[in-house]
Amino acid sequence: MKILIIGHKGNLGHQLIKAFEGYQVIGLDKEELDITREKAVWQQLKSIKPNFVINASAYNAVDKCEEDPQEYELAKMINGEAPGYLAQVCSKIGAELVHYSSDYVFHGDKTEGYQEDDRPDPIQNYGRSKLMGEQAIKQNTEQYFIIRVSKLFGAQGQSEAAKKSFVDIMLELAEKEQEIEVVDEEMSCFTYTKDLAQATKHLLGFSDQRDFSNKHLNNPKSMYVYKKPHGIYHLVNEGPCTWYECAKKIFAIAGVNIRIKPIKAKDFPRPAKRPKNSVLLNTKLTRLRRVDEAIKDYLNTA
Repeated sequence: MKILIIGHKGNLGHQLIKAFEGYQVIGLDKEELDITREKAVWQQLKSIKPNFVINASAYNAVDKCEEDPQEYELAKMINGEAPGYLAQVCSKIGAELVHYSSDYVFHGDKTEGYQEDDRPDPIQNYGRSKLMGEQAIKQNTEQYFIIRVSKLFGAQGQSEAAKKSFVDIMLELAEKEQEIEVVDEEMSCFTYTKDLAQATKHLLGFSDQRDFSNKHLNNPKSMYVYKKPHGIYHLVNEGPCTWYECAKKIFAIAGVNIRIKPIKAKDFPRPAKRPKNSVLLNTKLTRLRRVDEAIKDYLNTA
């Protein structure tokens, strides 16, 4: 089995490389493949002939693409059109496509959270671009796994475009400030990239060798019998919280004593609207551990 990971230098991509260690993995980043160039996508994928294509690349400048039309066009190319190119080639060569989408495809007015089959209704350009990508994939292949995620945190990747996560930003601010103001709205689920990468691996039916008997190891095909059906999945750490509530968890776990003040979203204006409640409900898979445990693991290994 050959696994192609696109965006392997990013925050999620480099965790995927670690998760699939021991398998035949090929990593490509934007220097090797510009996924917005349809011809280049065809040439690379047809040459590599992967069994699985995992697209961990994305445009994620939420505010920038809201206020700048050119940035929105770029977001639509990377998040919207490029997944369709990948899906087309995967369909032709018989590969299965994994693509990561966002909780921002939802409006945010559903207080109980969103299941996988709820109707998307984005309220900002970033969410619209991510929904375009979902639709492009569905139109071009049946062998897809669309994984919706939310507020990723974890070790920073090697890519120049890799951003620091909320966890790291809060800890850095705590070293400089005596008091931090944090928005106590926009309920969602924070997600540890390490947990997401491992969950992706298991979703595709891969497992660690220690989980298999000798007869499984002697028959490589049997190592993939646990793959889930194609479709849309929600993979987030359990324990929805606001930015403020998450910051409190971070400082408590890290043992940082700092004043933290909850504020309204209107007191921290940003160009793009955020959903009030974009909690993703995982109804199809084994749930990931609670976010408190994930943050503690990250801080202990950072």
